[in-house]
Amino acid sequence: MMRTALPVYIFLLCLSLQSCFKKDDKVTPHPVGDLLTDTIPMTQDYRYQIYFSLDSGKIVSMNIKTLYDLGFECSGEGWHVILNTSNFMKVADLGNVTLGQAYDTTGMKLRFDKSDGNPDSTAIGTWFSITGKDTVSNNHVYAVSRGLDEAGNPLGLYQVVFDSLKNRSFYFRYALLGGGPVSSGVVSKDPGINFKFFSLKTGTVVPTEPPRQSYDLLFTQYTTLLFKGVQTPAGITQTPYPYLVTGVLLNRHLVGVAVDSTNDFFTITRDQARTMNYTRALDAIGWEWKEYNFETGVYTIRPDICYVIRGVSGFYFKLRFIGFYNKDGLKGYPMIEYQRL
Repeated sequence: MMRTALPVYIFLLCLSLQSCFKKDDKVTPHPVGDLLTDTIPMTQDYRYQIYFSLDSGKIVSMNIKTLYDLGFECSGEGWHVILNTSNFMKVADLGNVTLGQAYDTTGMKLRFDKSDGNPDSTAIGTWFSITGKDTVSNNHVYAVSRGLDEAGNPLGLYQVVFDSLKNRSFYFRYALLGGGPVSSGVVSKDPGINFKFFSLKTGTVVPTEPPRQSYDLLFTQYTTLLFKGVQTPAGITQTPYPYLVTGVLLNRHLVGVAVDSTNDFFTITRDQARTMNYTRALDAIGWEWKEYNFETGVYTIRPDICYVIRGVSGFYFKLRFIGFYNKDGLKGYPMIEYQRL
């Protein structure tokens, strides 16, 4: 019975940690940090993804956003495959068809990964069944649109079948959606990172995401659902549609955030931070710290919105945005003001 109870206990414990942090989490007493300001160089066309550490106040790593396509979950029991949503990637399930033949996506339902990072809301979804200790494919072929580059040009269409997950390695095959030779890919898990990424174009593993303990925030474009009013016989209905936005995602490993629009940024204290409710939704900071004026073509910042962040180190930070343009007036350079509490 002990062998059964322990995994169940661990599963329930992990599940409880996914939603929020307890209000009485303890942090070793320490001096309040200096008030710091940093500019994140995403550049005018938002081509860079930038991993940032609040503890060190430094950029941990950065990469061109078009370097990779698919991300493979590296946790011990992880099996999810995610899309590079910074490129507006999407997927359609073609069903149990022959890999390598020519297909198109006309009339197909294209899906996107949900921007909050919910593992139950990925576009590819559950691609397997369990046989013994192995994860075995449903043999469905997935049509994969690699999305758009920073200039809005299409990156190409592929078809992929995920064969298995054995001995901590993902095995899969892929070809151009228009048909042609089939290639094989293998991605082995790395326990030190959240996801390991693969490029369908180059057929290689791409080392983009840094170690999970090394960063707190990812400045990037990502795909999310917005809503627009559509006239119907019953009146105007708010209809969701996918859109590419520029903002901030959380590190999936332990980082949480509380959004505060009532307290003054400079008066928020560590004691207040301990009483706040935290979420680990990836897009909790998101993109709405700025607004776009369609008449002037200019972004303005909303400095009244404060973000209290519990980082990978366990320390609390307060953060707000104070700019989006560099000294030359070019957009794509978010400026943040932050302080360890």
